[in-house]
Amino acid sequence: MKGNTQAFSSRLKPRAKHHTAITSRRIASMRVHLLRWYRSHGRSFIWRDDEASMYLRIVSEVLLQRTRAPVVDSMLSSFQSTFPSWKALGSARRAELEKVLRPLGLWRRRAATLIQLGRQMPHRLRSLPRERAELEAMPGVGQYVASAILLFVHGKPEPLLDTNMARVLERCFGRRRLADIRHDPYLQDLARRIVAGSDPIRINWAILDLGALVCTPRSPRCRDCPLRRQCQFYRHR
Repeated sequence: MKGNTQAFSSRLKPRAKHHTAITSRRIASMRVHLLRWYRSHGRSFIWRDDEASMYLRIVSEVLLQRTRAPVVDSMLSSFQSTFPSWKALGSARRAELEKVLRPLGLWRRRAATLIQLGRQMPHRLRSLPRERAELEAMPGVGQYVASAILLFVHGKPEPLLDTNMARVLERCFGRRRLADIRHDPYLQDLARRIVAGSDPIRINWAILDLGALVCTPRSPRCRDCPLRRQCQFYRHR
C-alpha cells in the first residue's frame, strides 16, 4: 500500500489556500467518474464481498496498512480458518499468530495489534465508540483502523487514507504541506469531502484501486484515468 510521492511532487502546484476552494461540483464529478470506473475495473477481494463480516473487513484493514492488497487476499481465507473470530484472535498465542503473518512481513507488529484488538473487541462490539478520539484511545487502534471502524461498523463516510489515496488526491488537486499524511489538515479534509457521498465504501475502494492500478508512483497510465480532465498532474506533465 505504500507509494513514493516524491517522484511527482515537483510537477504539482502548491495546495489550494483553503480546501473549500475546491468546489462541491468538482468533488461530485470526481465521485461519479470514480464509481463508474470502479464498476468496470475495481479489484475483487475477499473483504469486499457483500457477505464479508465486519471482523474480516477490520482485520484486513490492519494488514493492508503495510502489505499489498493481493498478498493479503491470498492468505485471508487460511487466516480466517485459523482465527475465525475476535475471540479466537484474542486468545491466540503470539507465536502462532506471528507464524501465520510471517509471509506478509512486519509480522511482529501486526500480530501485536491484532491480539490487542482481539482481546477487547468481543466485549465492545455492541458499544464501540462512534467518535474518532475515543476509538484512537483504544489499544491497537490508530487513525487508519479508527477510520475503518467508523466506515464499516458505523457507516460513517470516513476515508481510508493511505499513500495510494494521497497520491491520487494530490495529483488531482495539489500537493500537501506536511510529510505525514496523518497530520496534514488539507489532505485529511479533502479526503473526507471526497468520500462524503452516498456510497463512501465504494468511493474509498475506487480511489485505492485507481492509485494501485492507474495512478501509480512511477509511469502512471494517465490516458486510462477517469480523472485526467480535472487532474493537475496530467495537465502539466
